Amino acid sequence: MDLAIVVVSANDARWLQGCLSSVYAHAGGVALEVVVVDNASTDGTRELVREGFPEARVVSSPNLGFAYGNNRGLERTRARYVLLLNPDTEILEGTFAELLTALDARPEVGVAGVRQVGSEGELLPTIRRFPNAMRALGEALGSERWPLRPAWAGERVLDPEAYAREGDCDWVVGSFMIARREALLAAGALDERFFLYCEEPDLCLRVARAGWRVRYLPDMTIRHHAEKGGVRPRMVAQEAFARRQYARKHFSRTHRALYLGALGLRYGLRAALSAGERDRDGLAREASVRALAALSGSWPPRPPFTAPPPTALSSSPLLAAPSPAALPPPPQAAASADRCCEEAPT
Repeated sequence: MDLAIVVVSANDARWLQGCLSSVYAHAGGVALEVVVVDNASTDGTRELVREGFPEARVVSSPNLGFAYGNNRGLERTRARYVLLLNPDTEILEGTFAELLTALDARPEVGVAGVRQVGSEGELLPTIRRFPNAMRALGEALGSERWPLRPAWAGERVLDPEAYAREGDCDWVVGSFMIARREALLAAGALDERFFLYCEEPDLCLRVARAGWRVRYLPDMTIRHHAEKGGVRPRMVAQEAFARRQYARKHFSRTHRALYLGALGLRYGLRAALSAGERDRDGLAREASVRALAALSGSWPPRPPFTAPPPTALSSSPLLAAPSPAALPPPPQAAASADRCCEEAPT
């Protein structure tokens, strides 16, 4: 099998019909191994998949987060490539056959993302730079609204021209993240201590450290119904908590303190600025206040969703894969003239 697609659904049945229909319509002749992980849904997810897409498999899972659910799907796959795909997406252009051909021609690429647009067709900035204290400070000071946006001042790559061409990047968002199985064997699966957010930069950082490249490939375009729920304070708090986890995992003590301080400034300024007319329902201010609590560790209960497990993996989701000894060693990452963003210091 060449491609496995893992879709985690937590009461996302309303999106699955369009998502899975577009997946099969854009196979391009590739045999697909589709696994839908049902994260304790109560909206008929399982029934929809079984009745409408009998060739797909449904895996039951408790709702312990994005990383946990995707790892449960990985346990059931044996394909050369695995795609982590959000249920609120649709494939618009390109085929999986074309995408795999591009990846096969680039054996040094371990993880890749593709072009994404929003519900109204607007370009979504899915090419990212690794988090660090300087970028957090730049974002706190509104760097995305500066006339010039230096790479040190923000994580998101906002230049539209970067999305028209292929290039290396630090990490790509998990709504569409395709990985070579050898790269996952070298770097490890997703860290299940991240309930939601920051599992993508964490994985891509480990993939890069294992000698693989992370690449943006505009060979395929998908629609992602991102931000479909508006401002959700609990989700904002969860992102802040995940960033705190990421900093504890990857940063030195000094860098971590600077990073968390910059994040605190960001949420503090947002709380102050959202007190005006633009926040009539109070959700923006509440989100910032709850994010500050999650950052400081004073959230009651802590964290916003569920306590992180004691270990990064509850089982070994890659054991179904071929033995690492039978696989070729990972290639060394090569410098690229069209690299869209440099690796941040950690």
